[in-house]
Amino acid sequence: MVMAGVLAGCGSNGGSGGDGGTLTAYVYGDDAVKVQQAAVEEFNKTSKVKVKLIPVPGTEYVNKLRSAMGSPSAPDIFYNWGSGSIKPYRDAGQLVDLTSTVKNDATLKDGFLPSIVEAGSLDGKIYGVPMRGMQPVMLFYNKKLFAENKLEAPKTWEELQHAITTFKDKGITPFALGGQEKWPELMWLEYLLDRIGGPEVFNKIQSGDASAWGDPAVLKSAQTVKELVDAGAFGKNFNSVDYGSGAAPTLLSKGKAAMHLMGSWEYSTQLGKAPEFAKNDLAWANFPTVAGGVGDPANVVGNPTNYWSINSRTKHKEAAIAFLKTMASTSYAQALVDNGDVPTTSNAASMLSGSPNPQFAKDQYDMVQKAPSFTLSWDQALESDVATPLLTEISKLFAGKSTPEQFVAAMKAVK
Repeated sequence: MVMAGVLAGCGSNGGSGGDGGTLTAYVYGDDAVKVQQAAVEEFNKTSKVKVKLIPVPGTEYVNKLRSAMGSPSAPDIFYNWGSGSIKPYRDAGQLVDLTSTVKNDATLKDGFLPSIVEAGSLDGKIYGVPMRGMQPVMLFYNKKLFAENKLEAPKTWEELQHAITTFKDKGITPFALGGQEKWPELMWLEYLLDRIGGPEVFNKIQSGDASAWGDPAVLKSAQTVKELVDAGAFGKNFNSVDYGSGAAPTLLSKGKAAMHLMGSWEYSTQLGKAPEFAKNDLAWANFPTVAGGVGDPANVVGNPTNYWSINSRTKHKEAAIAFLKTMASTSYAQALVDNGDVPTTSNAASMLSGSPNPQFAKDQYDMVQKAPSFTLSWDQALESDVATPLLTEISKLFAGKSTPEQFVAAMKAVK
């Protein structure tokens, strides 16, 4: 059914946007689509130009979008992760520059958290409007295990190392890690580099300066990863543990592991797989500071949100902008809250009491709102020709198949 929808939505009558009275919108096809579908139906009640939502299965989304954008039947509007994920389209002149639109429109200018809008921008220009919830990476922990061992959530690296030693002595793996997939390992390097060198180091890398991989903070981050692995912080079998099937979250909920560095979706994952644990014993904290590091301890990494961008070839630019403005509405933000998401709108704080866990939602919102910097996940911030070898090199580092020095050298060589 979805594939049929894709084909129908792409059309064949030339130009972007299908039949002239319709805006096609590609969206990542997951459970949250129902929120966007409801927004489309509401918009279409009053707009002469109708929006047609095209859900694309997640595993196919990136490739499907890439193929479509190179065809005469490209979507008018499309879901993305901002930053590096849209750079090829920006460089090809396929995006509407929304900078002046946002700055001159009170709804768009004041409707979203500034750090979220900035995180999705490219070279200071705005090409996307936030359209889903925020997804910061957080340090989740088993509250019961911490209480039994008279520990509190680590705020410093010394406290983290003490927790590692304590749990290892009790035969408990300190950190769950789905090393079978590479992206959970990436989160460790993202936070370590931020805490050690500040966000400026990765900003240089993201801007295309491959020599920034040679910054001492990158080597120190890689060395810290090796120290954690060598200390048994992730156990012995993390390379055979995955996240997708629920193996890593289960280690945490069953008390086999004490902590789990993961995106905020960990809460909903635990709520689905281990509801009693999620309600009673799941807790969360910021990533700790690292001694000697210059990064602000309030900085956050992860996926700020997802964005709608507009194809520069659309025949209905004004209607597309009008649809994007509905993402700032109270009704849309409330729909996200009802779905268990934390919206990135400026007015979201007052709505969070109705979320499945108001305290978790509030803590998450406060974390992002107060963050001086929100670094987009590197595999989304970088183009695939860098992100793909990066994930490979990180996997080798965690597996002990390369040294920190070899990791740095390999990344500096990626062009």
